[in-house]
Amino acid sequence: MEYSVILHKAEEGGFWVEVPALPGCYSQGESPEEALTNVKEAIELYVEVLRDDDQPIPRDEEVVFKVVVAA
Repeated sequence: MEYSVILHKAEEGGFWVEVPALPGCYSQGESPEEALTNVKEAIELYVEVLRDDDQPIPRDEEVVFKVVVAA
């Protein structure tokens, strides 16, 4: 399974990550790499709980692009 994530720089330092397709699924880390590793674990646990509760597992149908514009 693949999920889109959004990496944010935290005001207090470090980074935090959200998973739009999985409401309430967030993680954090001191570096982007650590935050992305941590959110992978958070996603795995989130999906595991859904499976244990016989709930449907949301699919990530979003396509994310970064667009460059002149400022």
